[in-house]
Amino acid sequence: MNEIATKIKEIGQEDGGAFIPYLMAGDPTPGQSTDYIRALAAGGADLIELGVPFSDPVADGPTIQAAGNRALRTTDRLEAVFELVGKVRDEIEVPLILMSYYNPVLQYGEIEFLEKCRKTGTGGVILPDLLPGEGGEIIRSAEKASVATPLLATPGTRKKRLTELAKKATGFLYLVSRPGTTGAKSGVGKITTNAIKSVRPRVPDELPVCVGFGLSTPEQVGQVVRAGADGAIVGSAIVSRVGNGDKPEEIER
Repeated sequence: MNEIATKIKEIGQEDGGAFIPYLMAGDPTPGQSTDYIRALAAGGADLIELGVPFSDPVADGPTIQAAGNRALRTTDRLEAVFELVGKVRDEIEVPLILMSYYNPVLQYGEIEFLEKCRKTGTGGVILPDLLPGEGGEIIRSAEKASVATPLLATPGTRKKRLTELAKKATGFLYLVSRPGTTGAKSGVGKITTNAIKSVRPRVPDELPVCVGFGLSTPEQVGQVVRAGADGAIVGSAIVSRVGNGDKPEEIER
């Protein structure tokens, strides 16, 4: 079993579900970004997802798009993101996962990118715009480099497609809570909880199912975990606080 999958499963047995916060790498500056990473690790994050700034983030809502625009002023290259990871990797025990659109990875070079992930201790990469049918080579190469490649499913994903995703995903299956872009919502609807209850039995036990998009409160995290999710990803709510100028110690709490 992949190292990240193992960790999420262990957390599920001990605490009920993994808490996976999201930050935009380099927002608002690289130095401040590392302070927020340290704060989230100290505050109880089980994994941390780091967004790679990109000029055309089609899956991101306004909050994360704004964070990406701020970060692009100083962190406009993948190399800068890896430098940021390198500064904190030895200081925290929490695994770090990158979320990047495929274009920056393609420009960097797939093999070079995965080798850099391995060298910097980056545990995984989520490529939301990469289709499994098109990304078989990078998924296989990532597995050889011990880099997890979570894949995305939605409440509307057909059974055959879900089976394909579950076979190829490593680390966890990322279940998008609802159609559309990222962004905090006021509650978790039946579409999301029903999707979790439907997807979880169709995915191998050793592959965790983590839910993201729209989660912003501890109550919502609890709802998706009680519905059967192995973890919850919280992005826009945290990114919004960074954008509002909350200090790392405030976010840690």
